[in-house]
Amino acid sequence: MTGRERIQKVSSAIQKNRYVSAISNGLVATLPALIVGAIFTLIDTINIGPWQTFLYNTGLKEFTGLPLNVTTNIISIYAVIGIAYAFAKSFGKDKDAFSPAIVALMSFFIVTPITVLDAGWTTVNAFEFTWLGSQGLFVAIIMALLMARLFIFISDKGWYIKMPKGVPPTIEKSFAAIVPGLITITVALIVAAIFANTNFGHLHEFMFSLVQRPLTNLGGTWWAYLIGVAAMSIFWFFGVHGTMVIISIMIPMWMAAGAENLAAFQAGYETLPNMIPGLSFLVVYTNIGGAMAAFGLPVLMLIAKSKRHKTLGKLSILPAIFGINEPVIFGTPLVLNFKYLIPVIVAPVVISGLAIIATYTGIVPPLRGTGVPLGTPIFISGFLEGGIRVAILQLILAVVSIAIYLPFFRSADVEAAAAEEAAAEVAVAELAEAK
Repeated sequence: MTGRERIQKVSSAIQKNRYVSAISNGLVATLPALIVGAIFTLIDTINIGPWQTFLYNTGLKEFTGLPLNVTTNIISIYAVIGIAYAFAKSFGKDKDAFSPAIVALMSFFIVTPITVLDAGWTTVNAFEFTWLGSQGLFVAIIMALLMARLFIFISDKGWYIKMPKGVPPTIEKSFAAIVPGLITITVALIVAAIFANTNFGHLHEFMFSLVQRPLTNLGGTWWAYLIGVAAMSIFWFFGVHGTMVIISIMIPMWMAAGAENLAAFQAGYETLPNMIPGLSFLVVYTNIGGAMAAFGLPVLMLIAKSKRHKTLGKLSILPAIFGINEPVIFGTPLVLNFKYLIPVIVAPVVISGLAIIATYTGIVPPLRGTGVPLGTPIFISGFLEGGIRVAILQLILAVVSIAIYLPFFRSADVEAAAAEEAAAEVAVAELAEAK
C-alpha cells in the first residue's frame, strides 16, 4: 500500500465514522441559522451614524437584534436536533430519525439548569441563554449522540409498544417512541441528578470547565491552527479533501469560538474573547482563492506563456475570487504534482501566519465569527467579518499568494510552453511529410 493510499484510508475512515459524520453534518445544518443571525447582527450593529439614528427613530432597533437571540444565542438547541437526526439516519434510511432527535432535545433540556426568577406577583422558570448558545455546544453534542444511540438501541431490541396492523404509520411511530423515550429521559434525569449533587451543579458547568474551555483554547491557539492548516494542504496534495478532514475534527471548537466572538460583538464588547475563531479564519484568510491559498495560480495563468495555462486561468479566475479552486487543483494539477509541493504547503501557512501576526498586533481586529460561508468573494468576506482593515489585508494576502506561487509557476509554465512548441513542430513536420 502506497503512502497516498494509507493517507486516503485514514482520512476516509475519519470522514465515514458514524459519530464524526453526525457531528459534522449536524453542525453544518445549523449554518443557515448562524448566517441569518450574522446578517441581522450586521444590520443591527453597522457603525454608521445615520443608519443607527434611523433604526432608533423608527423603532426598528427593538427588533433588529431579535434574530440573534433565536439563532446564534440558542445554537445548541439546533445542534442537538441536527446531530441526533443525522446520527439516527446513519443507521438506515428507514429509521425514525425524528423521534430520537426530539428525545435528545428533551434530554438536553433536562440537564440544562432552570433559573427561577421572582417577578413580584409570580415566579418565572427560565432557561439561561448562557447554556443554550456556544457554551452549551459540547453538552449538545454529547446528549445528541448518547441519547439518540440509546433510543436506537432500545428500539432495535424491540422494547416498544407494537400496534396492530392497519394503524397509520404516523401513529405507529408515535407509540413506538414511548418506551424508548421513557427510558432515555430517565437516563437523562439520572445524569442531571448526579451532577446536581456535585460542586459543578450541572453537566454544562462540568463540561465547560473541564473540557470545552481547554479544547476551545487549544483550537484557538495560533500554533494549533497552523498545524491544522499544514495538515489540510498535505491531505489535499495527496488527493484527499483536507479541508473536510480537519474541519470534521476541529468544528466543535472552531464553531464555539466563532459563536462566542459573535455574541460578544453583538453585545457591544470592544475586545472579543477569541483571537482565532477557526472557521471564520479559514474562510477569510487561509482559503484565499480556495484550498491551499492558491489564488495566485489563476492570476498568474492569465499572463502565462503556455496556451494550456492561459486557458485554465480564464476559466478558473472567477471561481477563485469566490474561493472555489477545484479547476486549479485538478486542472493544473496540484494533486501529487511535486513541482508545487512547496507552495501548496507553504502558501496557506505563511498567509495564515501573517494574518495571525496582524491580529495579535492589532493591525486588524479579531474576526467577529459572523459565519461568512465558503464562497463569499474576497474583500466582501473580510469586510463582513472584520471591517475595511480585514478586507484590505485580504487583498495583501492575495498578492502574497501570487508571490509564493510565482517562481514555481514560472518554471512549470516554461516547461508547458516548450512542450506545446515541440508538439506544434512535430505536427507541422508530420503535416509536411503527409503532403
